[in-house]
Amino acid sequence: MSDQTSAPGTQPLLRPVQLGALELPNRVVMAPMTRARATNAALAPTELHATYYAQRAGAGLLISEGTWVNREAIGYIHVPGIYTDEQTDGWAKVTESVHAAGGRIVSQIGHLGAASHPDHQGGRLPVGPSAVNPQEMSFTAEGPKDTVTPRALTGAEIADTVRDYRKAAANALRAGFDGLEIHAQGSHLIAQFLNPRLNQRTDAYGGTSEKRAQLLLDIVEAVSEVWGGERVAVKLSPYWKTGPAFTADAEALADYDLLLKRLGDSDLAYLHLVGPAPGTHTDDTFTAFARFRGHYRGAVVANLGFTQATANELLERRLADAVSFGAPFIANPDLVDRFAYGHPLADGDRDTYYGGGAEGYTDYPTAARS
Repeated sequence: MSDQTSAPGTQPLLRPVQLGALELPNRVVMAPMTRARATNAALAPTELHATYYAQRAGAGLLISEGTWVNREAIGYIHVPGIYTDEQTDGWAKVTESVHAAGGRIVSQIGHLGAASHPDHQGGRLPVGPSAVNPQEMSFTAEGPKDTVTPRALTGAEIADTVRDYRKAAANALRAGFDGLEIHAQGSHLIAQFLNPRLNQRTDAYGGTSEKRAQLLLDIVEAVSEVWGGERVAVKLSPYWKTGPAFTADAEALADYDLLLKRLGDSDLAYLHLVGPAPGTHTDDTFTAFARFRGHYRGAVVANLGFTQATANELLERRLADAVSFGAPFIANPDLVDRFAYGHPLADGDRDTYYGGGAEGYTDYPTAARS
């Protein structure tokens, strides 16, 4: 493996790469992270957000926190959207700051679906693929609450939702982002449609693995009409395990194998893939990404729990084209420099991860270059 404290550019993480139309100076990607700092009624990004992202512009690519595509999408407190002009204007200030600092940033857009709660919906039921409770937790203004049985989206409402994704994509383009990532991971709406336990539809969006994937494919097509596929990405988590609905069993993984093959025809900029969490699956990280490589022919950004050493090893094995880091970027805004010059990583304050102001958000220092 390459010497990890040597001059910049010698280790795989520090080599440039092109993902679709995105030219990156290094392969260190900042993963999307909910930080819950949009405390205003408009759920719009503020100057604080602009400072936070610009501080981390040394990453080869920044991916924004997941942003809501419409009001029904909301499922956490203080998370910004990108469905209004005010929100779009707030994001424009973020992208301007990132670009002034020499960085590149894509917008991640998503919808929490049935994993939301009536508290986020003005008392109305959240929507999902079917009237099946996902048995997750929703983080509300009054604290965590159990999810409820949602209302199944009608066919017309699915079409409206796809249009809302397209509008959000157009807003992201207007805000000056460099690309778009579709949030299809975890227990969010698209993942619910992919899941046969939660999707019991008998129309064009359910009943078979291929039909359960149709919502995602429709969204990919809609946002690609705005951006072009070479600037569109999708984030998936085939190994996601939570509650009784998401099991990452053999059948679920086989469905994702088929989905990866189908997405290979979309000419995406990259596919952002989350590997198995330690101790949750018989497949280890390298086995999982070898499996992904066997089914997806395009560029892959790998995610979940990587260290500098394991990320470099994954890249050396050609199992991914770039690696995204979440928590390490919280306390280390200069993470790329720390990787390049061998500086130790600082630890973040977990009490400030989800909410607050500048403390634990924009007040982490950089390390002096050696």
